[in-house]
Amino acid sequence: MSTSAVLTLSQWLSPSYPLGSFAYSHGLEAAIAEGWVDDRDTLRAWLRDVLTDGSGWADAVLFCAAYRATDAKALMQVDATGRAFAASHERLRESVNQGAAFARTLAATSQVDVPPVLFPVAVGWATAQQSAPLQMSASMYLQAFVSNIVMACLRLMPLGQTDGQALIQDLSVLCEKTARAASTTTLDDLHSNTFLSDIAAMRHEVQQPRLFQS
Repeated sequence: MSTSAVLTLSQWLSPSYPLGSFAYSHGLEAAIAEGWVDDRDTLRAWLRDVLTDGSGWADAVLFCAAYRATDAKALMQVDATGRAFAASHERLRESVNQGAAFARTLAATSQVDVPPVLFPVAVGWATAQQSAPLQMSASMYLQAFVSNIVMACLRLMPLGQTDGQALIQDLSVLCEKTARAASTTTLDDLHSNTFLSDIAAMRHEVQQPRLFQS
């Protein structure tokens, strides 16, 4: 694998990439308001479950399926499955908006062709065009997913930046483990058992006041 492929993927998943990721808490704003998450330990437990049995796992499966898609028709089938699997309107909008922003930025800055699909589908498809290794790329995607949520929580609860970085580091091994497991899956392996996370996303749709879009 070339160094340029690693640097490209790192740029795509960077907070500086114009996706609007900072505007989404992935339902954590509602979970914190309900008292379900209130410190680093409860946030760690929440994110561990999301990575192994919730939307993190689902995103990893979609990422890997898009990476392996052989043509545009197969890619759109992955996207349609992901949309049908979304647990709430906000979750779907979050992924649709970020996927569209990712596609627009790529079109303006590179020769990589990505249609406006769900975010993990878009990144998986683009990553395959860069010939970056699947498992490593999925691990980086999941770490960026966790990082965005943790950064949102810094604004929502008593969580310092050092604790936030420690938490991201703690979960890095789990990101690798989840990516490794997802790399051998098909769309039949999509599942979510994190019902409280899904409920938080649904409650956030009507939460007032709120800082985040999800």
